[in-house]
Amino acid sequence: MTARTVVDRPLVVLAGFMGSGKSTVGTALAERLSVDFVDTDTEIERRAGRTIPEIFTADGEDGFRAIEADTVRDVLASARGVVALGGGSPTVAAIRDALAGCHVVYLEISADDGFARVAGTNRPLLADDRPDERYRTILAARVEHYRGVATHIVDAAQPVTTVVADIISRLDQEKS
Repeated sequence: MTARTVVDRPLVVLAGFMGSGKSTVGTALAERLSVDFVDTDTEIERRAGRTIPEIFTADGEDGFRAIEADTVRDVLASARGVVALGGGSPTVAAIRDALAGCHVVYLEISADDGFARVAGTNRPLLADDRPDERYRTILAARVEHYRGVATHIVDAAQPVTTVVADIISRLDQEKS
């Protein structure tokens, strides 16, 4: 697989809930395709000079989403490789609009599998007495947003190499 000739969009944008493996898959996919990888959560923290939990604490979720929308739009306008979105990005109308024309892969994961991957980590949205139930509730509320922006859906519970191979296969099919 070689990079496409269209230069105005990223090659692949990964979307999915926390724990779906966007950063892990994105890094592996970018390496396989010999392109750059941008994680928008990392870019938000770099630009803001604060961690995402710090932004949530100081600015609330609405403040974070505004920063996220600006950052994601900038990244989508400039990145040419693989981009991993934050888990809530597709819930923001401005981000959904910016994704038009992008090859968006939804890394779909069950609530049980996804929560197992993030249990015990510092996730502001899971600050709850029952983080597993909170995870399940938020995921259920976002599934339609993920599906709505996706051009391709991959089972994220598979091994990373399988997920990467699936994405590359789809890119090759679209190229021909």
